[in-house]
Amino acid sequence: MPRLSLTMKEGTVVQWFKKEGDMVKKGEPLVEVLSEKATYEVEAPASGVLRKILAEEGMDVPVAGSLGIITAPDEELLEIEVAAAPPAVEAEETVAIPERKVEERIERRIMASPAAKRLAREHDIDLAQIRGSGPHGRIVEEDVRSLVEEMRTMPRVREVIPLTGIRKTAAERVSLSAQTAPQSTITMEVDMSNAAELRRRVGVSYTEMLVKAVAKALTEHPIINSTLEKEQIKIFADVNIGVAVATDMGLIVPVIRDANRKSLTEISFTLKELVEKAKQSKLAKEELTGGTFTITNLGMYGIDVFTPIINPPETAILGVGRVAEKPMVVEGQIVVRPVMQLSLTFDHRVVDGAPAADFLQKVKQNLESPEALLA
Repeated sequence: MPRLSLTMKEGTVVQWFKKEGDMVKKGEPLVEVLSEKATYEVEAPASGVLRKILAEEGMDVPVAGSLGIITAPDEELLEIEVAAAPPAVEAEETVAIPERKVEERIERRIMASPAAKRLAREHDIDLAQIRGSGPHGRIVEEDVRSLVEEMRTMPRVREVIPLTGIRKTAAERVSLSAQTAPQSTITMEVDMSNAAELRRRVGVSYTEMLVKAVAKALTEHPIINSTLEKEQIKIFADVNIGVAVATDMGLIVPVIRDANRKSLTEISFTLKELVEKAKQSKLAKEELTGGTFTITNLGMYGIDVFTPIINPPETAILGVGRVAEKPMVVEGQIVVRPVMQLSLTFDHRVVDGAPAADFLQKVKQNLESPEALLA
């Protein structure tokens, strides 16, 4: 299993392009693996015969773990298996125990009455999960019956989804973010009347306008475009904005590099290309790494306001709600305008409330006077 990113610890085998016994050529795609952010095709490291697949499709394999065995056409597999086997432990001699004897030994360790064993078999219950109430922890029939009754009151499980790949990485990252960074969120309302007109006239999306508006604001408020590393706040010279994209495999954040140097048209083209690649799991490594700020938009799902979680090691993330018509007071008159809610979550170790508010105010100004986004 190759290391496909600096933070990658394991990968998931998605599919094999060859079967056991097939000839392979060095450099041709051999197996597709899923890293923490995207899928990659792993090339055959040598020519020969794919003699043995060690990691079946769906299996998680640690970095540098073995996926399969390629041998020369006339090479015996047994020799390779022996060579690849882990070294024996010298401290004690290990003796292979037949599988049946292992099962018998395990079953003997679980003390249970015949009635308890019979009831457990009838309800397909593993006795190992029951704590016995009999003498010396012996499991009696009543212990099994109590578990059966408890299971009847529990909700039925329709499907089990393994927490692997992108979902597993996302879970680890949001947990790390919540545990390490004291996060605060502020919200602000934006009048999107002018932005809606620009959207109709130029043909760009609100998200694309947001990327440009945020990029311009970050150049004026660089402290938001930073990271905390040990006891140092490092302000990035580059403005690389990640845009969260929901896919069938989970949340992916492709990165628009140098967004502050791109025109609105260039941002629109780049974002459309990245979103399409994300949905097809075809993003390259450089398109998934190096982000300095993230935008996540739930407006298309009818969400008004939410609290996004910072994408480590960044300092802040912008949550975007839907554009909905609401009554507003403009020059003493009640008018109906398209309104969007923005939610900025920031690391309070790096940024205080006032500079965070200044940044969000600048994003608001850029969206309410969007002609400047065309410059």
